[in-house]
Amino acid sequence: MNDGEQDRLSSPEDLETTTDQKVENTDDDRFECRACGYTYDPNRGDPKNKVIAGTPFSVLPAAWTCPVCTAKKAAFTNIGTNAVSGFKENQGYGFGVNTMTQEQKSLLIYGGLGVGILLLLSLYTLN
Repeated sequence: MNDGEQDRLSSPEDLETTTDQKVENTDDDRFECRACGYTYDPNRGDPKNKVIAGTPFSVLPAAWTCPVCTAKKAAFTNIGTNAVSGFKENQGYGFGVNTMTQEQKSLLIYGGLGVGILLLLSLYTLN
């Protein structure tokens, strides 16, 4: 491979499947490095290793390594999609919280804690 080929971004069609194992993963599952916690999101790809967005983890080459700690591909575990968390049959219940993503739930929890702390601190201003 010459330098021109190394510099261009890879596409899902360019990469071959690296394992013969039959794993029931969807193409939009995210994978987390057990060594450093880096999360490979196929919707973002890996710009540091020149993997374009939309490339599933299953088609990354065996030589691909974590862009943070250079751990091998085998050091990654499937953590699922970034979709709505929780069981699908429970998403119709509650006050809309069951349809939130993990990030939205975290923002709601920590935002509520922050507002509660500010409320308690504001009590010190009363005479």
